[in-house]
Amino acid sequence: MRTPRTLMPLALAAVAATAFAQPRDFPQRPVRVIVPVPPGGSVDATARLLAPKLSESLGQQVVIDNRAGASTNIGMEVVARAPGDGYTLLANTAPLVANPALFPKLGFTPEKDFAPISLVVNGPVVVVAHPSLPVRDLQGLVRLAKAKPGAINYSSSGAGTLTHLGAELFKYISGANLVHVPYKGGGPAMASTIGGETEVTFQTPLAAVGHIQSGRLRALAVTSGKRLAMLPEVATTAEAGMPRFDFQTWVGLLAPASTPAPIIKLLNEHVVRAARSPDVAERFSREGADVVGSTPEAFRKVIADETALWARVIREMGIKAE
Repeated sequence: MRTPRTLMPLALAAVAATAFAQPRDFPQRPVRVIVPVPPGGSVDATARLLAPKLSESLGQQVVIDNRAGASTNIGMEVVARAPGDGYTLLANTAPLVANPALFPKLGFTPEKDFAPISLVVNGPVVVVAHPSLPVRDLQGLVRLAKAKPGAINYSSSGAGTLTHLGAELFKYISGANLVHVPYKGGGPAMASTIGGETEVTFQTPLAAVGHIQSGRLRALAVTSGKRLAMLPEVATTAEAGMPRFDFQTWVGLLAPASTPAPIIKLLNEHVVRAARSPDVAERFSREGADVVGSTPEAFRKVIADETALWARVIREMGIKAE
């Protein structure tokens, strides 16, 4: 008869074998990606563009599930509380790193309750204004905002969203006084500036390019290191005299923190392969985004760095979640 002491090595070996067997058995059913915003935004568009190729790579369908509300906190909490089996993932962007400072009583902690899989894409925003605003570039906006503090309104798609944070970082760096007017989603925020209800908004190039080309909006600058092929006439923030305003939007995939490391590794391999496939990468490029396809460790560092950055900006600017 074996004693407990003699059984222990066998038990540990069985656990190890099970752990390493998991990736070979995964996935056996569809994988759900929670998108914590309404359809149509940059996070949703990224997830939907990636999903077919990721489904092909995994051999199982990847289903997009929009769980919008509370500045993405509803969707994030769904994933934070989901089983760590690799079948429930999260696609998110700026709110992941800003919400801990904006909402002090979250039911989860992004850095502790999620396991990063990969930073999928990043890209710039474009600062756009209603044509009636008497400015033609970024420095003109700064001068007017300082001359008439509180007179210029900017729209956002809600507290903690990239349109909100981009504008607040601009205010933080430039000292310009703009008034935040939040809307429920990117579409209404864009419509408010097109209609003249607000004067300025900070949008992804894909969302803004058609309105710029039609003359409904005037582009002031893009927050990229070089000019965009889709907007070659629009200066970068460095060319506009504001090199510190280097605001990159990004979208990444995460899993519940309890997800085993071998499954995270396997998911990372499939996500990177799908994102870097020529047809998907070319589609992202046309939409003004660059494929990253990072390691989980590199994405974790981005999350830590940006969480610290936005905590400082939100504290010093006195930003509140409306």
